[in-house]
Amino acid sequence: MKETIRRLLKERRAILLAHNYQPSEIQDVADLCGDSLELSIKASETDAELIVFCGVHFMAETASILSPEKTVLLPRLDAGCPMADMITPEALSAKLKVLGPMPVVTYVNSPASVKAISTVCCTSANVLAVVESLDAPEILMTPDRNLARYAASQTSKTIHAWEGYCPIHDRLTPEAVTAARKSHPDAVFMAHPECRKNILDMADAVLSTSGMIRYALTSLHRSFIVGTEAGLMHALQKACPDKAFYPVSAAMVCSDMKKICLKDVIRSLETLEGQVKVPESVRVSALESVRRMIGIAG
Repeated sequence: MKETIRRLLKERRAILLAHNYQPSEIQDVADLCGDSLELSIKASETDAELIVFCGVHFMAETASILSPEKTVLLPRLDAGCPMADMITPEALSAKLKVLGPMPVVTYVNSPASVKAISTVCCTSANVLAVVESLDAPEILMTPDRNLARYAASQTSKTIHAWEGYCPIHDRLTPEAVTAARKSHPDAVFMAHPECRKNILDMADAVLSTSGMIRYALTSLHRSFIVGTEAGLMHALQKACPDKAFYPVSAAMVCSDMKKICLKDVIRSLETLEGQVKVPESVRVSALESVRRMIGIAG
């Protein structure tokens, strides 16, 4: 199947992107692996005519925002993100009427329609730089309350948090972390900022997915407890084959991130099923929010 995928990609002048949380066989056949924004930016810079995004719906939308001239396919259109579903543009507009005018920083894990009415986007890696770039004492951050609270702990600005969350990261408990540390006493605990504050307080390092890979590559430590979705274990082990990685909990598995299989990729390439296209009226405004963030991040 992997040979078939590589042949079809060449015939279609396509590029295959895989998020760090995807199944290992998807990561191994992909042209590029990484976090969602990183992948979309890199794909926009290639001469590929077709982008096959193995991830979830908002990621394919981001690729469409950055590459309107390319066809973007999501092999499973039912691969969604519960956190992205926790906010709508209508609900955001209503919230601003209550809070009053203020900048809106929206996590990239959100619908394109919400990005379109936000001031600027952010990632888990650059959230602090984005917050500090804004000349405003108060900010509304959407849709991840845990990321917002993490940012609030690092700045003097007042941050209002939208009550959304990633169910996978949000359910990680201190008891699970304690058990993992007991099993692996020499390991460094890396936690994703989508986790709750009590988990981040226990972490040796708070990092995005790509940040965890970079940290593991440069660290003198030999073993790590990984506090994010289990799919990152494969990417970490490939990047650092001489180091040991342990999942913080067996429950850190996102079913949406595991929906796409090799057969889905083949079907999508053969039939061009699963196209994701952000309407131009939404795309242009969403692009401005994404561009502002990219400018801040350098």
